[in-house]
Amino acid sequence: MTLRSILLHPDPRLKKPCDYVARITPEIETLAADMLATMYDAPGVGLAAPQIGVLSRLFVMDCEKDPEAEPKPLVMVNPEIDWGSEALNTYEEGCLSIPDHYADVTRPAEVRVRWLGLDGKTHEREFDGLWATCAQHEIDHLDGRLFIDYLSPMKRQMITRKMVKLKRDRARA
Repeated sequence: MTLRSILLHPDPRLKKPCDYVARITPEIETLAADMLATMYDAPGVGLAAPQIGVLSRLFVMDCEKDPEAEPKPLVMVNPEIDWGSEALNTYEEGCLSIPDHYADVTRPAEVRVRWLGLDGKTHEREFDGLWATCAQHEIDHLDGRLFIDYLSPMKRQMITRKMVKLKRDRARA
């Protein structure tokens, strides 16, 4: 497993819709393992392929917050939400590509997701709570959308300016 560099907003790759994965290959399995290692190292609860510069419809997540519990990593290839509840949930979201910035985003409280697993089989599961929020957030990445796109133009612009400064400061260091 290799830790991958996480792209920082603004980066044009974060705004591009991703291509479907044709089939599970050893390269996809390696990518998934690298993404899980990168997500846990960051640390984060989700990571989408475009965040490491790979424009493929794949993301990983593990929303198990209890440090005593076993990790519950999920790898989703070509995920699709086929149902969302009418009930909504507002959660303070963050993003590994937009470090140290958080904002309340309202999304369906529950979703049903269908995806291709690394086993080559189709899986389907309903998620609620943080798991539902995370799945929707990561699928947004695959569609070229960031959580800040749900904010007012002024808030989005303010965060983007701060991120440009952060990238400039890191480049100088």
